[in-house]
Amino acid sequence: MARDMSDKEILKMELDQLKKEVSTARTPVLANCAETIAFVENLAPNDMLIKGVPDDKNPYKGDKGGCIIT
Repeated sequence: MARDMSDKEILKMELDQLKKEVSTARTPVLANCAETIAFVENLAPNDMLIKGVPDDKNPYKGDKGGCIIT
């Protein structure tokens, strides 16, 4: 696409993109980190990877080992 455009058209596209980026609302990294931590901590009690799977609901638990002996 850029091959079909003149240098002036390419510079105009870049300028338009930069104008969009300048007007984008920004938040501090610290605020974003705090939101992410709160989100993860709220979901942690229901996360099976963190709390584990109850033995009665675990299809891989039991005396069926992971090895097949023939």
